[in-house]
This record gives sequence, C-alpha cells and structure tokens, in this order.
Amino acid sequence: MSLLKEHNLDFSIVEYLKTPLTPSEIISLSKKLGKSPGEFVRKNETDFKNNNLEKQLNDDGKMAEAIAKFPKIMERPIAVKGDRAVIGRPLENVLSLLS
Repeated sequence: MSLLKEHNLDFSIVEYLKTPLTPSEIISLSKKLGKSPGEFVRKNETDFKNNNLEKQLNDDGKMAEAIAKFPKIMERPIAVKGDRAVIGRPLENVLSLLS
C-alpha cells in the first residue's frame, strides 16, 4: 500500500478474510495472475494442511472452492489493475502493474 500511495495511485482494499471471494471470482483472479488457483496458495497455512488440500492442487475448480472456504490459504497481498494481477511479494512485482 505504501508503494501505491508513494506513486499517488488510487486503490481499493478487498478484505477477503471478512468477505471471502467466490469460486468464480477466484478463477477470474487466477486468469489475471496467469496462474492456476493451486499456484497462489499458502501451502504452509494451517487450513491448507489440516484439510488435505494438497490433493486438490491440480484441480482448478476444487482449489477455487477451497480458497473460498478457507481464504487464509490465498497468497497475499494481490494487486489487480484491469485485466492483470500480481502477487505483491516481492514488492517490486507491484511496479509491473504501474507501466
């Protein structure tokens, strides 16, 4: 957020832990990221481990449902601009959206 503020860019924050994304929103986000849902999950997160989600990593639909059900497993932060998105770690990834 500080990088976006530093560049005087307007942005909104989606508090997906309070209002989880739907599976279709997660699929849309995956397309913007250019990654399957299984590629932007936190595999060391307790919810991921405790629910044996590793078995679903290659099934986009099931992974999108799992992320919707257990939003803490999604990598964060994710920055979106138009039809593109990046995972905000490292911070420099966000710079690619500015051009």
